[in-house]
Amino acid sequence: MGSILTAVAVLAAIGAVLGILLAVAARLLTVKTDERVEKIISLLPGANCGGCGYAGCSALAEAIAKGDASTAACKAGGPDCAAAIALVMGKAPEKAVRMRAQVMCSGVRGEAKLKYDYSGLEDCRAAIRSGGGDKVCPNGCIGHGTCAAACAFGAISVVNGVAAVEYSKCVGCGMCASACPKGIIKMIPFEARYWVGCSSVDKGQLTRSYCEKGCISCKICEKNCPSGAITVYDGVAHIDYEKCTECGICYEKCPRHIIIKGN
Repeated sequence: MGSILTAVAVLAAIGAVLGILLAVAARLLTVKTDERVEKIISLLPGANCGGCGYAGCSALAEAIAKGDASTAACKAGGPDCAAAIALVMGKAPEKAVRMRAQVMCSGVRGEAKLKYDYSGLEDCRAAIRSGGGDKVCPNGCIGHGTCAAACAFGAISVVNGVAAVEYSKCVGCGMCASACPKGIIKMIPFEARYWVGCSSVDKGQLTRSYCEKGCISCKICEKNCPSGAITVYDGVAHIDYEKCTECGICYEKCPRHIIIKGN
């Protein structure tokens, strides 16, 4: 009987010692969490779209809390989200302009000439391996929806052979622009009323040969812009939205009607 009691006492002592050690270890090894991370996560859209450059909203929240990312890093959240996150971080709100995706191509079916009839995977990266896609224009939208597949918000689709953005759904995350193998989707201010619907970098005569709508680098828009907001370089017109007053003169003067008015 005595030996049994001794064994029980030893086991109890061992258990007590182990319990104390575990308690000490838990105290020493506990990873302190930043309460701001959870607050920031609650403010983010939760789409995990990747437009910020991080794996998801949680990763971005941790980076913001550590000071490794801007409080305005979430493009999908917009200015309001950025201001709320800045408040959590105890910082002044950073200037954040709401952006949207814009497809810089007007080569719809009937306007852009085709090299062949494509029959294969509905993916621009697959089609581009077949001679650069079916359009003669080397810089035209391939139109097989790789951008649409990349959009987590359903804001982009292919209409008549060219990708089109539904502005009311676009949050400006930029994932469609990243996915486009030809780089013809650009991010512009959400409120912009004018854009250049072409990405051709070829000379005017060559552009005319493969598209009824392409920019021919005539520079009429550049010469007539009173604010110097539009310039022609690398074969195509470009709008500087910080200078643009939206007077519409470039839109009215363009002989190819490649400067588009919308929104």
